[in-house]
Amino acid sequence: MLKLDHFEVLTFDCYGTLIDWETGIWEALRPMLAAHQVVLQPEQALELYGALESTAEAGEYQEYKTILRRVLEGFGARLGFTPSTAELDSFSACVKNWPAFPDSPGALQALHRKYKLAIISNVDDDLFTFSEKKLQVKFDWVITARQARSYKPSLNNFRVAFERIGIPPGQILHVAQSLFHDIVPAKQLGLSCVWINRRYGKAGFGATPPAQAQPDLETPDLQSLARLAGLS
Repeated sequence: MLKLDHFEVLTFDCYGTLIDWETGIWEALRPMLAAHQVVLQPEQALELYGALESTAEAGEYQEYKTILRRVLEGFGARLGFTPSTAELDSFSACVKNWPAFPDSPGALQALHRKYKLAIISNVDDDLFTFSEKKLQVKFDWVITARQARSYKPSLNNFRVAFERIGIPPGQILHVAQSLFHDIVPAKQLGLSCVWINRRYGKAGFGATPPAQAQPDLETPDLQSLARLAGLS
């Protein structure tokens, strides 16, 4: 059993773990697809998003707003429509509207009473500021893709975080939903990991590419982790 008292710092993925990006993605995509007479089920759209996003992020670094534009262009190329400039502009900024999971603010506030908290996220700094307000907690460190000039699952993002946080990795616990972006690379670097399985009971991998990894602990939500840490 993972001993949660052993750790000093919790590092978090943000989107999918703390922020409900699948709801946010679909709410942004749905009216655009409808405007172009494209019929697609939410799970199909999320799966395509995951494939297009990971491909775009694997190339030369571009800010996340550009990644989102490329994703929407990819939807158009796959589904036979051309997004308008207004649609591309809107989709590139849609992170601002993605909601927090209901349990995230309270659980983070509880966990912050015991641990220092860090974000390691595939996002631009300015977009994250909107999410941080929704999470209602001030993180001790925020490491973005823009700062690292790379996107997870690159190990570079974690190495930048290690340097910034400045304590041995054995005292850091990584908390994330995406096996592909987070659990696989974190385990490669020897980090202990909690898988927040927000898709518990759902088929497939949603907006993240398929991956296999063995986390040290699995919970269905963040409140469960706070409870296990004796903070809720």
